[in-house]
Formats: sequence, structure tokens, C-alpha cells
Amino acid sequence: MKISALAALLLATTALPAAAQSGPTPQEQMACRGDASKFCAEHIGKPPQMNACLRENKSKLSDGCRKVVESHGG
Repeated sequence: MKISALAALLLATTALPAAAQSGPTPQEQMACRGDASKFCAEHIGKPPQMNACLRENKSKLSDGCRKVVESHGG
């Protein structure tokens, strides 16, 4: 399941706007892994919904994940 969640997070963050053309770095993936599971678990495997969920929960995200979301247009 951990691999699936990480793969879903990778897909979710690569679906972010044009700023994310190259996709997230491994460090960015790790920064958001816990937050994605905590706040958006129901959206794993659904990149558009995961992106929206992370943006909607931006104020609750860890500092590292919040920076990742903001750097990708969120």
C-alpha cells in the first residue's frame, strides 16, 4: 500500500499546472506523503482530486508540503 500511495502522490503532483512540467522531485514527494495520506487519502489514485484536496487543505499541511504545493501553482 505504501508504494501505491507514493505512486498516487507522484501522479497527483504531476497533474499540477504547467509549473510542474518536470514532475515532483523525490524530496517533494516525501514532503507531502504524510499530508496526502492524512488529509486526502480518499483521493489517492485520482490526481485532479488529490491536487484540489491538497490545495483546499493548504493551511493544515506541514511547512514542507505547503511549500511544494505553492511551488506547483497551488
